[in-house]
Amino acid sequence: QVQVVESGGGLVQAGGSLRLSCAASGRTFSMSAMGWFRQAPGKEREFVAAITWRDYTTYAGSVKGRFTISRDNAANTVYLQMNSLKPEDTAVYYCALDSHSGAYYGGGMSSYEYDYWGQGTQVTVSS
Repeated sequence: QVQVVESGGGLVQAGGSLRLSCAASGRTFSMSAMGWFRQAPGKEREFVAAITWRDYTTYAGSVKGRFTISRDNAANTVYLQMNSLKPEDTAVYYCALDSHSGAYYGGGMSSYEYDYWGQGTQVTVSS
């Protein structure tokens, strides 16, 4: 059974930083692309960032240059470093795993590509 668990959310002032972590259990993490999505109240879930097994990264335009996704394959963990946070970054952040990506593919921006999801962690940025 694959489990994906996020941590690291919280309350931060605008301009501050947070680092989210996502721990994935099971062999599925091996050669799987990982993604971060977020959902603000009253809005649809949106893509934030993704990383393939080979460390190819993709970012949403709204976070590019401020957020950095990385992974530690030995620890089965993916990170999202968020700097220069803005109130509009306030959302529940979800980590997702694409178990079908293999080593060279995946990292897409569509939530349909990901088949395992965490419960989410709240990030609140005050102005």
